[in-house]
Amino acid sequence: MPKTKIKRVLPLSITCIFLASYSAFSEENISSNIAPPIVVTATRMEHNSFDLPVSIDVVDAEKIKDGQLQANIAESLSRVPGIVTQFRGQYAQDLQIASRGFGARSQFGIRGIRLYADGIPLTMPDGQGQSGTFDLDSAKSIEVMRGPFSALYGNSSGGVVQIFTEDGPKENTLKGSFAAGSYGTRKESIQFGGDAQEFNYLANYSHLESDGYRSHSAYRRDLFNAKLGIQLKEDTRLTIITNYLNLPLAQDPQGLTKSQWQQNPKQVIANTYSFNTRVERDQAMAGAKLEHDLDPNNEVSLMAYGGTRGNTQFQSIGSNIAGNGVLVKTYLPTSKTSGGVAKIDREFEGIDLRYSHKGEFAGGPINLSIGANYDAMDDHRTGYDNFVPVNGSSSLICNVGVICGVQGSLRRDENDTAWNFDQYAQIEWSPISRWDIIAGVRHSNVNIKSDDHFLSNGNDGGSVSFSDTTPVAGVVFKLNPMINLYANAGKGFETPTLIEMAYGPTNGTFNFNLSPATSNNYEIGAKAFLGPNTRANIAVFKTDTNNEIVVANSVAGRSTYQNAGGTERNGLELSIDSDLGKGFSGYASYAYLDATYSDPFCSGAIASSSSSCLSKSGSWVSSGKVIPGTYKQTAYAEISWKEPTSGFSTAFEVHALDKVYVSDKTSDYAPGYSVLNWRGGFSQAINKWHVAEFLRIENLFDRNYVSSVRINDSNSQYYESGAGKNWLIGLNASYQF
Repeated sequence: MPKTKIKRVLPLSITCIFLASYSAFSEENISSNIAPPIVVTATRMEHNSFDLPVSIDVVDAEKIKDGQLQANIAESLSRVPGIVTQFRGQYAQDLQIASRGFGARSQFGIRGIRLYADGIPLTMPDGQGQSGTFDLDSAKSIEVMRGPFSALYGNSSGGVVQIFTEDGPKENTLKGSFAAGSYGTRKESIQFGGDAQEFNYLANYSHLESDGYRSHSAYRRDLFNAKLGIQLKEDTRLTIITNYLNLPLAQDPQGLTKSQWQQNPKQVIANTYSFNTRVERDQAMAGAKLEHDLDPNNEVSLMAYGGTRGNTQFQSIGSNIAGNGVLVKTYLPTSKTSGGVAKIDREFEGIDLRYSHKGEFAGGPINLSIGANYDAMDDHRTGYDNFVPVNGSSSLICNVGVICGVQGSLRRDENDTAWNFDQYAQIEWSPISRWDIIAGVRHSNVNIKSDDHFLSNGNDGGSVSFSDTTPVAGVVFKLNPMINLYANAGKGFETPTLIEMAYGPTNGTFNFNLSPATSNNYEIGAKAFLGPNTRANIAVFKTDTNNEIVVANSVAGRSTYQNAGGTERNGLELSIDSDLGKGFSGYASYAYLDATYSDPFCSGAIASSSSSCLSKSGSWVSSGKVIPGTYKQTAYAEISWKEPTSGFSTAFEVHALDKVYVSDKTSDYAPGYSVLNWRGGFSQAINKWHVAEFLRIENLFDRNYVSSVRINDSNSQYYESGAGKNWLIGLNASYQF
C-alpha cells in the first residue's frame, strides 16, 4: 500500500464509521461483550479506553485462558493490531515482540518495548526486558499501548505491555489445571485465593515442560506468582507482589539456512549437538505499592521493588571440519574474547514516587500526576571457553581431544551497571464537554558503566551517560456519543542495552560507541460504535527515527550492534469487535507497516561510502530498503460460538503474516504464511465445583512456516521453524470453600 494511499485511508474510513454509527441509540444499549474496557496504562489512572487519544487494547482473562496453554504471551497478543509476537519454539531466548516495528531487531529478550507486571517494571533501566515471568494463570488482563504516549514510561518505550494479576475471589477458592499435548508438552498449575476482611490474596504455581517441536528444543519451567492486598486504613492500601521463575533447562536449536528449513524444519546443525547449546535461568522478584488518599482529590503512591536474575548460556562458538566433526575455537591469553559460555548474575531494584490530583480548571475537570523514579541493575558478567581439554590432548576436535558444551577457562570477568533517574508529569483536562486534552513530559537520565576485572588482555572498562526529554500531547474530539476522533504526537528515546554493548564490532569486550536512537511519533485515529453490538478502531501513524540501533552481525547466538542513520515507519491499524447474536461473536484486526531506512549506511562496518564499505567487508544498505524483522501486513480473525445451556463453546482463529526480510546484507526473506487454529470445550457448574475441559488443534493444515527470524546472521541461519499440526487437551477445576 503506497504512502499516498495511506494518507487517504483515514478520512475515508472515518467517514464510513460516521455514516455507519450515526444512528439513534444510547450508550446504555451497548452490548457488554463489546463495551470498551477500563485501562490504566495510558494515564496511570482508571479510564475508559474509548475516551483516550491513544491506541490501547486489552486482552482480558477469558481471552487469555480460553482453550490456551497459558505458557507465554504470544498466545494472547497476536490479536492486537500493530503487535507482532513470535514464539521461537524454545525458551532459550525470550519471545520476539515488536510494536510498530520497535523491537524487531531483538535476537533474544525484548528491546524497544516497556514491560510491566502490576506496575512493577520488568524492563531494566538500559531498556532490556523479558516476558518469561508473566504468569498467565493468574492474569486479570494484559494492556497493550502503542504510539507516542508510550514515551511517558521512559527509555525504550516504543510500546508498553503490562500484565495485571487478578484479585483473590470473595470466597476461598482452590483451582487446579492440567494440560497435555504434542511433543511431550505438559503443564500443571495450582492456585489458591480469597478475601478475609482487610486481606485479599492470590497465589499460583505452575510447572511446564516439553520436548519441543524441533530437535534439541526441550525445556522445563517452574513459575510462582503471588499477590497480597492489605487495607491498612480506610484511606491507605498496600499491595505486595512476589514472583519466581526457575528454568533449569532450555535447549537452543539455533537457526537454519533456508535450504535446511525447507528440507527438514525440525533439524539442527552439527554445532548444536556438539556444544549442547542451552540456557539455564532463574529470577526472583518482590515489590510493594503503598497508596494513600490525602483527601478525595489528592493521592500519593510509593512503589519499590527488587530482585535477582541468573542466566547461563552455552553457545556454539566453533567451526565444522568436513568429515572430522567440530573444531573448537582457541584463543591466546591476551585475546579479547568472551569464550562460548556467557554467565550473568544480576541484582536489580527500583523506586517510584507519585502524586495525583483531581480538580477543576477554567470550568473543566483536570487530573494531574507528577512523579520520579529510580531504577538500577548490576550484572556480574563472566565468560568461559565452551570446552575442556582431556588429559592434555593436543586435538581440538569435540569428543576427540576435548569435551565440548561444558564450562572451561575464564575469558571475561566484569561488572556492568546501569541506572536511571527520571522525572515525569502528566495532565488531563476537559475544557469543554466535547474536547479532552492529555499532555505529558518525561526527562530520562540513563547511566551505564563497565568495570573490567579480567585485565590480562587490557582494561576495557568505561562509562557513558544518556539523557533526553520526551514530551507528548493528544486531543480527543467527541463527534457524537458513539464516535471519538483523536490525534497525538510525541518524541521517543531508546538507549543501547548492556547486552547490545557487550560485544564490540570485532567481538571485543564492550562497545561504548553506540548512541541512543531518538524518534518523532505522530498518530491520528477514530474510535466508534457501529451500532449497539459492534466496536471499531482505526489509527494511522508515522514515526521518524534518528540513529536507529541495528544488528551489525550475528554469529552462533552472539550479536553485535551499530547505529544506522534515519528510518521511517508509516502504518495503519484496524480492529473490529462484534457481538453477532445467538451466541456468536467475531473479532478481526489488521495492521500495515511500511518500515524503511531513510538514510544509507554500511552494515557490519563503519564507512561513509559504498566503496569504502565494501573494502572493509561491510554491506552497503541503500535508503528505501525495508528494515529486516518487520512485517508489512499482519492480520488476525476469530469467530466464536457459545451455547450457554450445555456449556459448550468453540472458535476458529486465523493468524496471517506477510513475508519478512531477514538481513540488511541480502534480499533473503522468510515467506508469508497463514495458520488456522481451532478450539472447543465444555464447562459445568456443580454446587461449589466449576469444571471445564478443552481441546485445541493448531496449524490445522500443517503449514511449514518460519515462526521467527534471527536478523543478519553471518552464517545465513536466519530461520526458526514454527510447529506443524499439533494438539492440546486440558482440564480445569475449581472449588469454592
